[in-house]
Amino acid sequence: MDANEATATQAPWTRHGKVRARLEKDGTLEVQVEGLTTQAKYYKPLLKEFFRLRFQVRPRWGDWSAHIVMEFSGDPPHMDLDNLAKAMLDSATGAAFHDDSQVARLLVERRQAEREGVWMQLSPVGLAPVSQA
Repeated sequence: MDANEATATQAPWTRHGKVRARLEKDGTLEVQVEGLTTQAKYYKPLLKEFFRLRFQVRPRWGDWSAHIVMEFSGDPPHMDLDNLAKAMLDSATGAAFHDDSQVARLLVERRQAEREGVWMQLSPVGLAPVSQA
């Protein structure tokens, strides 16, 4: 099966430009951005616009778990992962959650891959699922 196809248990992807996202029934929000830049500030406006215009999600209260992965090919780029995490979490504010202070668990990593990009998975901790508008 192609990675872009949804399985019986996964929600379909919504894509616009370099960004795609999906919202699972359990409230987990998964976002991918194709390509990589060392300017973490690039991601926040890109994703904010995507959430505002293409993938409207209602924010929820409660604790969240965030897993962010920077995938690169070749040598690792000179990017501070903490800056990437801040930009990615800021972009999800108003979409998945009301404030990034709701993130109770955060894992940020980089790994070598065939394709470059950034992947983020946000999951509610407990029973506070997010719903798409």
